[in-house]
Amino acid sequence: MAYTVTPAPAGPVGSQYCVCKVELSICGQNLLDRDVTSKSDPFCVLFMEVNGKWVELDRTETAVNNLNPAFAKKFIVDYHFEEVQKLKFALFDQDKSSMQLYEHDFLGEFSCTLGMIVSSKKITRTLLLGNGKPAGKGMITIAAQELSDNRVITLSMAGRKLDKKDLFGKSDPFLEFYKPGDDGKWMLVHRTEVIKYTLDPVWKPFTVPLVSLCDGDVEKLIKVMCYDYDSDGGHDFIGEFQTSVARMCEAQDASPLELECINPKKQKKKKNYKNSGIIIVKSCKITRDFSFLDYILGGCQLMFTVGIDFTASNGNPRDPSSLHYINPMGTNEYLSAIWAVGQIIQDYDSDKMFPALGFGAQLPPDWKVSHEFAINFNPTNPFCSGVEGIVQAYSACLPHIRFYGPTNFSPIVNHVARFAAQATQQDAASQYFILLIITDGVISDMDETRHAVVQASKLPMSIIIIGVGNADFAAMEFLDGDSRVLRSYTGEEAVRDIVQFVPFRDFRNAPKETLAKAVLAELPQQVVQYFKHQNLPPINSEPA
Repeated sequence: MAYTVTPAPAGPVGSQYCVCKVELSICGQNLLDRDVTSKSDPFCVLFMEVNGKWVELDRTETAVNNLNPAFAKKFIVDYHFEEVQKLKFALFDQDKSSMQLYEHDFLGEFSCTLGMIVSSKKITRTLLLGNGKPAGKGMITIAAQELSDNRVITLSMAGRKLDKKDLFGKSDPFLEFYKPGDDGKWMLVHRTEVIKYTLDPVWKPFTVPLVSLCDGDVEKLIKVMCYDYDSDGGHDFIGEFQTSVARMCEAQDASPLELECINPKKQKKKKNYKNSGIIIVKSCKITRDFSFLDYILGGCQLMFTVGIDFTASNGNPRDPSSLHYINPMGTNEYLSAIWAVGQIIQDYDSDKMFPALGFGAQLPPDWKVSHEFAINFNPTNPFCSGVEGIVQAYSACLPHIRFYGPTNFSPIVNHVARFAAQATQQDAASQYFILLIITDGVISDMDETRHAVVQASKLPMSIIIIGVGNADFAAMEFLDGDSRVLRSYTGEEAVRDIVQFVPFRDFRNAPKETLAKAVLAELPQQVVQYFKHQNLPPINSEPA
């Protein structure tokens, strides 16, 4: 197999918005022995697919004379949930000092998506040769870890008997927090609000990332300065002190920490100077601000369900003008939408078995209208194996149903909501449900659908609606609560925005990846928002 190094494009590989960085640790087992007098000297090369080409991102060090290497060098990759990020791990036996990979013996490779790795946290797979056959007994193990300090610190501060700075009043105190910069100068990291006309202020509790306050080092000295606010910007200095997060964490609600606020100039001038007041740390708590990837690495599964519109407004599927007509390329807008979203979501479901439901059609043998039927015609087992299984079941069911109506969403929304409600009984961040509805027109049961969505907003569930065709989708925009809070017909408000709507026509001439980015961009935030609201940490999270 010939390998060449394609230079990576300038800047980070991937989209502009990165969820986070992921560290990948690589181990090899039972690698092929290419050396005659000793064992192989393996190294691993990471490639990412960019615009259809494999681009080299990084290499590990060489493990000398070792068929079971555990590489010390880690790969750091930007992680984007809404993209299919294809990776290839290729191992070589170093024979020369050349950077050209064709100069080294090929030991095998493994390809997958970054989503597959992070959803499993650790995977072990067989290495393959260029002909697709196993590379002997060679295996590769890849472990993922999020690279971020997600700790946040919440401080509750007060003051007592601060110096009076205003001529006809007291003081208007506020605090500034500083940490040492790389240049040795103090760098401002937080400023409290101003408390007017008092020498005994109580500031509102505030929360900042621990990395911002002290670079994540609780023993690092930080400086706190107290000022009297002046509207002209010439704030009067009251005093300062230095401490550390570790010291402030000694404060508890019943036992606050008191620190003297010192004005160095006054301290030098006045022999009897004691302090310029006391700053009180009422409480100091460090917690973790969990990310989407924390929940995925913790074992949360994304449970994917598809709802497909089979109403008569779609047109006869045998007619080329129908939205359900499968063209000679084997696709249509419904299939394109299923592939775009499903190929990303399926990496986050371990068994990759997805319910696929239809609505708005008459079913054999009695030709009654159904708004909640399994497209594989097996109501006790509506699951399809992967996205390919959904596509096969969809194609197979088309000749056997009659398109009818109306366009009712609420039965399918309530169907998935019942399973999401069952998941809440586990009281753990183990499952989150995603319903993809693909439709061509106006919702007939808007009141019932609004009510169903408002109830679903209390559950671990999100709804993605993709509108196909050229209909007026104003009602769909109404469900997508980006601009206003959704209310049910009873007046009850949605707890959170769980609906994301996009019209397929906006992406007809765009690269296929852009549709997935548009509909999945809000999903990580919705997952985190729900579990935070329920005070549910990731299953395998460590204490702060």
